Amino acid sequence: MNFLLKSSICLAMLVAAPAASAQDVVDPIGALLDQAPAMDEDQAEALGEPPAPAPPVPQSAPMAPPPAYVPPPATAASPYPYAAPTTPGLSLAPAPYTPRPVTPYNPPPAAYVPPVYTRPAPPRLTAPVHVDEYDKTPEAPLNGAELGYETRLRSSFASAQGLQGPLDGAWMLRGPGGQPLYSLLFVDKGLGQLEGAWRDPRRRGATDSSGFLAGVQRMGAQLSASFYPLPGAPAATITLNPSADGAWSGELDEGGRRTSVTLKRD
Repeated sequence: MNFLLKSSICLAMLVAAPAASAQDVVDPIGALLDQAPAMDEDQAEALGEPPAPAPPVPQSAPMAPPPAYVPPPATAASPYPYAAPTTPGLSLAPAPYTPRPVTPYNPPPAAYVPPVYTRPAPPRLTAPVHVDEYDKTPEAPLNGAELGYETRLRSSFASAQGLQGPLDGAWMLRGPGGQPLYSLLFVDKGLGQLEGAWRDPRRRGATDSSGFLAGVQRMGAQLSASFYPLPGAPAATITLNPSADGAWSGELDEGGRRTSVTLKRD
Protein backbone atom coordinates (compact mmCIF):
# COMPACT_ATOMS: atom_id res chain seq x y z
CA MET A 1 0.00 0.00 0.00
CA ASN A 2 2.76 2.37 0.84
CA PHE A 3 4.55 1.37 -2.32
CA LEU A 4 1.56 2.31 -4.45
CA LEU A 5 1.17 5.65 -2.70
CA LYS A 6 4.81 6.53 -3.27
CA SER A 7 4.56 5.51 -6.91
CA SER A 8 1.52 7.78 -7.44
CA ILE A 9 3.27 10.73 -5.82
CA CYS A 10 6.36 10.26 -8.04
CA LEU A 11 4.24 9.98 -11.15
CA ALA A 12 2.37 13.18 -10.26
CA MET A 13 5.65 15.01 -9.68
CA LEU A 14 7.02 13.90 -13.08
CA VAL A 15 3.91 15.15 -14.87
CA ALA A 16 3.96 18.55 -13.14
CA ALA A 17 7.69 19.17 -13.80
CA PRO A 18 7.39 19.76 -17.65
CA ALA A 19 4.45 22.12 -17.17
CA ALA A 20 6.45 24.23 -14.70
CA SER A 21 9.46 24.26 -16.98
CA ALA A 22 7.25 25.30 -19.90
CA GLN A 23 5.90 28.19 -17.87
CA ASP A 24 9.44 29.38 -17.09
CA VAL A 25 10.39 29.70 -20.86
CA VAL A 26 9.71 33.27 -22.25
CA ASP A 27 8.87 33.75 -25.99
CA PRO A 28 10.31 37.21 -27.14
CA ILE A 29 8.55 37.23 -30.53
CA GLY A 30 5.24 36.50 -28.96
CA ALA A 31 5.78 39.28 -26.46
CA LEU A 32 6.38 41.80 -29.30
CA LEU A 33 3.29 40.64 -31.18
CA ASP A 34 1.19 40.83 -28.03
CA GLN A 35 2.10 44.51 -27.47
CA ALA A 36 -0.58 46.98 -28.40
CA PRO A 37 0.35 49.47 -31.25
CA ALA A 38 1.16 53.05 -30.31
CA MET A 39 -1.69 55.46 -30.67
CA ASP A 40 -1.38 58.46 -33.00
CA GLU A 41 -2.51 61.98 -32.13
CA ASP A 42 -6.07 61.55 -33.49
CA GLN A 43 -6.66 58.38 -31.45
CA ALA A 44 -5.10 60.00 -28.38
CA GLU A 45 -7.40 63.00 -28.68
CA ALA A 46 -10.41 60.71 -29.14
CA LEU A 47 -9.49 58.70 -26.03
CA GLY A 48 -8.39 61.77 -24.07
CA GLU A 49 -4.83 60.51 -23.62
CA PRO A 50 -1.66 62.42 -24.57
CA PRO A 51 0.25 61.08 -27.60
CA ALA A 52 3.42 59.16 -27.09
CA PRO A 53 6.46 61.47 -27.10
CA ALA A 54 8.71 61.35 -30.18
CA PRO A 55 12.09 59.78 -29.70
CA PRO A 56 14.84 62.35 -29.09
CA VAL A 57 16.92 63.46 -32.09
CA PRO A 58 20.53 62.46 -31.69
CA GLN A 59 22.82 65.50 -31.55
CA SER A 60 26.39 65.54 -32.64
CA ALA A 61 29.05 66.58 -30.27
CA PRO A 62 30.07 70.28 -30.62
CA MET A 63 33.19 70.90 -32.67
CA ALA A 64 36.20 72.17 -30.89
CA PRO A 65 37.29 75.72 -31.93
CA PRO A 66 40.44 75.93 -34.08
CA PRO A 67 43.60 76.83 -32.27
CA ALA A 68 44.38 80.55 -32.13
CA TYR A 69 47.09 81.85 -34.40
CA VAL A 70 50.23 82.70 -32.51
CA PRO A 71 52.65 84.91 -34.50
CA PRO A 72 56.27 83.99 -34.32
CA PRO A 73 58.42 86.06 -32.04
CA ALA A 74 60.07 89.14 -33.47
CA THR A 75 63.48 87.71 -32.83
CA ALA A 76 62.85 84.69 -35.01
CA ALA A 77 65.18 84.39 -37.98
CA SER A 78 63.65 84.97 -41.41
CA PRO A 79 63.54 81.95 -43.69
CA TYR A 80 64.78 84.16 -46.55
CA PRO A 81 67.79 86.04 -45.26
CA TYR A 82 68.69 89.19 -47.20
CA ALA A 83 72.29 90.17 -47.60
CA ALA A 84 73.14 93.83 -47.97
CA PRO A 85 74.73 94.73 -51.33
CA THR A 86 78.47 94.86 -51.28
CA THR A 87 78.79 97.22 -54.29
CA PRO A 88 80.69 100.30 -53.11
CA GLY A 89 78.84 103.59 -53.49
CA LEU A 90 75.39 101.90 -53.69
CA SER A 91 72.95 103.26 -51.15
CA LEU A 92 69.80 101.53 -49.94
CA ALA A 93 68.07 104.85 -49.25
CA PRO A 94 64.94 105.53 -51.40
CA ALA A 95 65.50 107.66 -54.49
CA PRO A 96 64.10 111.19 -54.30
CA TYR A 97 60.85 111.85 -56.21
CA THR A 98 61.33 113.50 -59.60
CA PRO A 99 58.16 115.02 -61.07
CA ARG A 100 57.29 114.37 -64.72
CA PRO A 101 58.01 117.17 -67.16
CA VAL A 102 54.98 119.34 -67.81
CA THR A 103 54.03 119.89 -71.45
CA PRO A 104 53.39 123.54 -72.21
CA TYR A 105 49.73 124.38 -72.80
CA ASN A 106 48.72 124.64 -76.42
CA PRO A 107 45.38 126.31 -77.04
CA PRO A 108 42.96 124.33 -79.26
CA PRO A 109 42.69 125.40 -82.87
CA ALA A 110 40.03 127.90 -83.67
CA ALA A 111 36.75 126.50 -84.94
CA TYR A 112 36.28 126.61 -88.69
CA VAL A 113 33.80 129.23 -89.73
CA PRO A 114 32.64 128.77 -93.32
CA PRO A 115 32.43 131.90 -95.39
CA VAL A 116 29.04 133.47 -95.61
CA TYR A 117 27.46 132.93 -98.99
CA THR A 118 26.45 136.14 -100.64
CA ARG A 119 23.86 135.65 -103.30
CA PRO A 120 24.57 137.64 -106.42
CA ALA A 121 22.14 140.31 -107.40
CA PRO A 122 19.50 139.16 -109.88
CA PRO A 123 20.13 140.23 -113.46
CA ARG A 124 18.23 143.10 -114.91
CA LEU A 125 16.77 142.16 -118.24
CA THR A 126 15.66 144.65 -120.82
CA ALA A 127 13.48 142.11 -122.61
CA PRO A 128 11.87 138.79 -121.65
CA VAL A 129 13.61 135.53 -122.51
CA HIS A 130 11.37 133.09 -124.36
CA VAL A 131 11.42 129.34 -123.89
CA ASP A 132 12.52 128.68 -127.46
CA GLU A 133 15.58 130.90 -127.05
CA TYR A 134 17.67 128.06 -125.66
CA ASP A 135 20.96 129.82 -126.44
CA LYS A 136 20.18 132.61 -123.94
CA THR A 137 19.90 132.63 -120.18
CA PRO A 138 18.06 134.98 -117.80
CA GLU A 139 20.84 134.67 -115.20
CA ALA A 140 23.81 136.92 -114.46
CA PRO A 141 27.04 136.67 -116.47
CA LEU A 142 29.06 133.52 -115.82
CA ASN A 143 32.07 133.58 -113.53
CA GLY A 144 35.38 131.81 -114.14
CA ALA A 145 34.31 128.39 -112.82
CA GLU A 146 31.03 128.51 -114.74
CA LEU A 147 32.81 129.55 -117.94
CA GLY A 148 35.20 126.60 -117.60
CA TYR A 149 32.29 124.23 -117.04
CA GLU A 150 30.44 125.57 -120.08
CA THR A 151 33.59 125.26 -122.18
CA ARG A 152 33.91 121.58 -121.25
CA LEU A 153 30.25 121.01 -122.07
CA ARG A 154 30.60 122.65 -125.44
CA SER A 155 33.73 120.61 -126.16
CA SER A 156 31.90 117.39 -125.28
CA PHE A 157 28.97 118.45 -127.42
CA ALA A 158 31.29 119.20 -130.35
CA SER A 159 32.91 115.76 -129.98
CA ALA A 160 29.52 114.07 -129.96
CA GLN A 161 28.35 116.24 -132.83
CA GLY A 162 31.32 115.12 -134.90
CA LEU A 163 29.89 111.60 -134.84
CA GLN A 164 26.55 112.77 -136.30
CA GLY A 165 25.62 113.18 -139.93
CA PRO A 166 26.02 116.45 -141.89
CA LEU A 167 22.33 117.45 -141.55
CA ASP A 168 22.10 117.02 -137.77
CA GLY A 169 21.11 120.24 -136.01
CA ALA A 170 18.94 123.35 -136.46
CA TRP A 171 18.24 124.92 -139.86
CA MET A 172 16.23 127.91 -141.08
CA LEU A 173 14.16 127.83 -144.28
CA ARG A 174 13.91 131.31 -145.85
CA GLY A 175 11.96 132.73 -148.79
CA PRO A 176 13.22 134.71 -151.81
CA GLY A 177 13.55 137.94 -149.80
CA GLY A 178 15.34 136.25 -146.87
CA GLN A 179 12.27 136.22 -144.63
CA PRO A 180 12.09 133.17 -142.31
CA LEU A 181 9.40 130.68 -143.28
CA TYR A 182 10.03 127.58 -141.16
CA SER A 183 12.58 126.42 -138.59
CA LEU A 184 13.68 122.83 -139.13
CA LEU A 185 15.51 120.53 -136.75
CA PHE A 186 17.06 117.35 -138.20
CA VAL A 187 18.40 114.30 -136.38
CA ASP A 188 21.05 112.68 -138.55
CA LYS A 189 22.86 109.77 -136.89
CA GLY A 190 24.87 109.04 -140.02
CA LEU A 191 23.08 105.74 -140.66
CA GLY A 192 20.95 106.94 -143.57
CA GLN A 193 17.67 107.44 -141.62
CA LEU A 194 16.63 111.03 -140.88
CA GLU A 195 14.12 112.45 -138.40
CA GLY A 196 13.06 116.00 -137.74
CA ALA A 197 10.60 118.62 -136.52
CA TRP A 198 9.35 121.97 -137.81
CA ARG A 199 8.14 125.28 -136.32
CA ASP A 200 6.51 128.31 -137.93
CA PRO A 201 8.16 131.50 -136.52
CA ARG A 202 5.40 133.61 -138.06
CA ARG A 203 2.84 132.18 -135.64
CA ARG A 204 4.63 132.25 -132.27
CA GLY A 205 2.60 130.97 -129.35
CA ALA A 206 0.05 129.08 -131.45
CA THR A 207 -0.53 125.49 -130.36
CA ASP A 208 -0.46 124.24 -133.96
CA SER A 209 2.63 126.17 -135.05
CA SER A 210 5.02 123.22 -134.62
CA GLY A 211 5.15 119.48 -135.14
CA PHE A 212 7.14 116.56 -136.44
CA LEU A 213 8.12 116.01 -140.05
CA ALA A 214 5.94 113.43 -141.75
CA GLY A 215 8.87 112.14 -143.76
CA VAL A 216 12.49 112.96 -144.57
CA GLN A 217 14.26 111.28 -147.45
CA ARG A 218 17.69 111.67 -148.94
CA MET A 219 17.84 110.39 -152.50
CA GLY A 220 21.39 110.74 -153.70
CA ALA A 221 22.33 114.41 -153.33
CA GLN A 222 18.70 115.58 -153.15
CA LEU A 223 16.83 116.11 -149.86
CA SER A 224 13.03 115.89 -149.58
CA ALA A 225 10.87 116.57 -146.51
CA SER A 226 7.11 116.86 -145.94
CA PHE A 227 4.94 118.09 -143.05
CA TYR A 228 1.44 119.45 -142.31
CA PRO A 229 1.61 123.19 -141.47
CA LEU A 230 -2.09 123.46 -140.49
CA PRO A 231 -4.66 120.95 -139.24
CA GLY A 232 -6.73 119.69 -142.19
CA ALA A 233 -4.48 121.43 -144.74
CA PRO A 234 -2.59 119.50 -147.43
CA ALA A 235 1.00 118.51 -146.76
CA ALA A 236 3.79 120.94 -147.56
CA THR A 237 6.76 119.46 -149.45
CA ILE A 238 10.32 120.77 -149.54
CA THR A 239 12.74 119.69 -152.28
CA LEU A 240 16.35 120.84 -151.84
CA ASN A 241 19.74 120.41 -153.50
CA PRO A 242 23.13 121.17 -151.92
CA SER A 243 24.98 124.42 -152.75
CA ALA A 244 28.69 125.20 -152.78
CA ASP A 245 28.60 127.27 -149.56
CA GLY A 246 27.11 124.41 -147.45
CA ALA A 247 23.53 125.67 -147.81
CA TRP A 248 20.64 124.03 -149.63
CA SER A 249 18.38 125.60 -152.26
CA GLY A 250 15.12 124.45 -153.83
CA GLU A 251 11.40 125.08 -153.62
CA LEU A 252 8.54 124.79 -151.16
CA ASP A 253 5.20 123.42 -152.38
CA GLU A 254 2.28 124.37 -150.10
CA GLY A 255 -0.91 123.00 -151.61
CA GLY A 256 0.19 123.78 -155.19
CA ARG A 257 1.76 127.15 -154.33
CA ARG A 258 5.48 126.94 -155.07
CA THR A 259 8.07 129.21 -153.51
CA SER A 260 11.85 129.35 -154.03
CA VAL A 261 13.59 128.74 -150.70
CA THR A 262 17.07 128.36 -149.22
CA LEU A 263 18.03 126.27 -146.17
CA LYS A 264 20.90 127.42 -143.97
CA ARG A 265 22.21 126.60 -140.52
CA ASP A 266 20.48 128.50 -137.73
